[in-house]
Amino acid sequence: MATEKYLKITLVRSPIGYQKYQGVTARTLGLRKLHATVVLKDNPAIRGMIRQISHLLEVEEVDSQDA
Repeated sequence: MATEKYLKITLVRSPIGYQKYQGVTARTLGLRKLHATVVLKDNPAIRGMIRQISHLLEVEEVDSQDA
């Protein structure tokens, strides 16, 4: 049985001063404040959002949602 992969995503730079959609993307990922961290399932939709605002994020792969 394959283990599900999760991504630990942290907002390390503020979206203020960038295009509006980048702030909206951060909020959609669940990142409301600076240095907030969320753990989400790794899937193409999440990867696409991360790619849009990769300059604002720090991303780490983890094996379980508890990490």
